[in-house]
Amino acid sequence: RWRYLEGIGENIILEFVDPSGSGEYHLTMDPSEKDALLHVPGAGLSLMESMGMASKADRFTRSDGTNLPTTMGGQSASMNEFNRLELYAKVNRPPEVKFKDLEAVVTSRIVRDQLHFTWRTDYLKVTNDTVLVPVTIQVPNGQLSFQSKDGIHSATMNIFGRVSTLTGRVVQTFEDPVSKDFPDSLFQQSLKLQSIYQKAIPLRPGLYRLDLVIKDVQSGNIGVVNSRLQVPRYEDDKLEASSLILADQLERVPAKQIGAGQFVLGSSKVRPRLDADFTTADRLGIYMQVYNLKPDDKSHKSSATFEYTVKKGKDQIMQFKETSEEMKQTGDQVTLERLLPLATLSPGKYSLEVNATDTLSRQTISRTAEFTVKAPQETKTAANATPGR
Repeated sequence: RWRYLEGIGENIILEFVDPSGSGEYHLTMDPSEKDALLHVPGAGLSLMESMGMASKADRFTRSDGTNLPTTMGGQSASMNEFNRLELYAKVNRPPEVKFKDLEAVVTSRIVRDQLHFTWRTDYLKVTNDTVLVPVTIQVPNGQLSFQSKDGIHSATMNIFGRVSTLTGRVVQTFEDPVSKDFPDSLFQQSLKLQSIYQKAIPLRPGLYRLDLVIKDVQSGNIGVVNSRLQVPRYEDDKLEASSLILADQLERVPAKQIGAGQFVLGSSKVRPRLDADFTTADRLGIYMQVYNLKPDDKSHKSSATFEYTVKKGKDQIMQFKETSEEMKQTGDQVTLERLLPLATLSPGKYSLEVNATDTLSRQTISRTAEFTVKAPQETKTAANATPGR
């Protein structure tokens, strides 16, 4: 029972039932769906049925879509079939879009693309038919308009995203305001940095259209991206892997933050470095999930090896290995989380290849990503400032 639901009304009762007893609760328009004795003759009778004033068989001839028993005094207005249909439709409709101006940009053919930003998508398996797709957006602070007040420089941008099928059916919509605040002492250096934002959305495998719109609130400048989004299908009978993510922040989160918040994947915070530019003073965060590892018949544990290879051009610079016994396992899944110091690498362009080999099924899968190593800056920067919220 809800006292108030925006756009729906007051004193709202929504009933969730689990008729199979498996823990799979779903919203229902028929409260009698939870009656385990509904189809047992002579059992679970209502007051009127037990007094002989009504028959249990009458429940199955109702025309309002329920199997409720007859009650004294009739049904309440909330149980009227048309009221229930209206409530069900309101509850299942998508939330109203807050940024109407950005939604209009998505459908418009004429766009002023004044705000340039970079973005990327990654793919991680959740279930056999669900893939988690983190959409990461990065905007140079120098493109934002800041207002100064009491020694604090502030900028705000509105972010709107929409995922739709090729036929135009909207599957997911997200929108958030993102604020940036810097003191006078860090403002000039902050203009050389980036603001980063991420939204993780669950999708079924398939081909979609991704629309991203960003608006700088102060200047009114708008940036737009319309792109193809191919969500992969993870098969059950072969070795699979998620995207290989190169991160500038890779750390465990407190138990209460597991699975919640930006950049959080399971029990870890993984913030991608979109431009893949690192310095020799940084540590390269490596994150990847491997699926469908074959368990041993006796120990019921998987046996796999993981090989990391860093190359500069065709030359191998470093290589190291680890096994599944040293790592966190969840069923047939292993999560790779490594922090690689870059102090021994000279400035230049590199590639990282991660090979996962299931020793029991004799299958191998690999993922590759490129990154650049630069000399560290000598001057102090605002690198420790929060990159987005």
